[in-house]
Amino acid sequence: MAAGNHCTVTEFFLAGLSEKPELQTPLFLLFSGIYVVTVAGNLGMITLIVLSSHLHNPMYYFLSSLSFIDFCQSTVVTPKMLVSFVTEKNLISYPGCMIQLYFFITFGFAECYTLAAMAYDRYVAICKPLLYSVTMSYQIYSSLISGVYIFSVLSASIHTGFMIRIRFCKLDVINHYFCDLLPLLKLACSNTYINELLILIFSILNIFVPPLIITASYISIIASIFRIKSTEGRSKAFSTCSSHISAVAVFFGSAAFTYLQPSSMSSMYQGQVSSVFYTTVVPMLNPLIYSLRNKDVSVALKKILQRKNFMKSEILSNDKTYES
Repeated sequence: MAAGNHCTVTEFFLAGLSEKPELQTPLFLLFSGIYVVTVAGNLGMITLIVLSSHLHNPMYYFLSSLSFIDFCQSTVVTPKMLVSFVTEKNLISYPGCMIQLYFFITFGFAECYTLAAMAYDRYVAICKPLLYSVTMSYQIYSSLISGVYIFSVLSASIHTGFMIRIRFCKLDVINHYFCDLLPLLKLACSNTYINELLILIFSILNIFVPPLIITASYISIIASIFRIKSTEGRSKAFSTCSSHISAVAVFFGSAAFTYLQPSSMSSMYQGQVSSVFYTTVVPMLNPLIYSLRNKDVSVALKKILQRKNFMKSEILSNDKTYES
């Protein structure tokens, strides 16, 4: 026990999305379904890219990295949220809370800059197609992917390091469905000025810099599209852009709504609702809007399924021959 009104907190209660008993089962079923689709979609996309040799290029390496990030981000948050729907008190230990916070920040930041890297990749492919193989060489795209993860890990380490220094009061109920920065700071007994300053700095950096890169890339892309004479080519390019921009708008919009509001105007319930989008909904949608609408991916999936069916028919044929 510490001096004064402070104490050593060993665990927290996660309040969850809703306290209404009649909503617990429907919410559990809903988010269980979302999580299953998320895991199947993202792991399926990674597997498809690995098995299909014609998808071994920078664009699909970025997609596989995004799928990995989405799978991890959803796994960090969703299972613990599901527990809150079936238990009266959803406990999480202090170390577990800090670990969840660390990986949530890591994969959240990684998604921001992966989206920006993907936009840059499309800019080079559409605006400078003759230089694509040089500009997006193995060294460059692997450096971009590595840089995204290194920056994300460093950012998460800074945030979590300063969060560990904070002393928490006896009131240990986190008014959220996972350990997030703002709900944790509301339980603090010590000064949180540095933490709030870090949140502001990194929020501005992560919510404005990647969208600026994406916007600049797509301005150039759209200018190039207007120079395409083929109507079919224009339609295909615009379709690709609209899918990317839709996902970017949902992810960055919900994140900005959560972290850039003044504390006097922000609501924990509003923060929970917006958090649902970028922690559960976006990871589920990304395989669809980035990949399943892509013709190369559809062709690769058909080839994998045809190969699987062919192997099954060969096995059955061999079995019948052996029996006869």
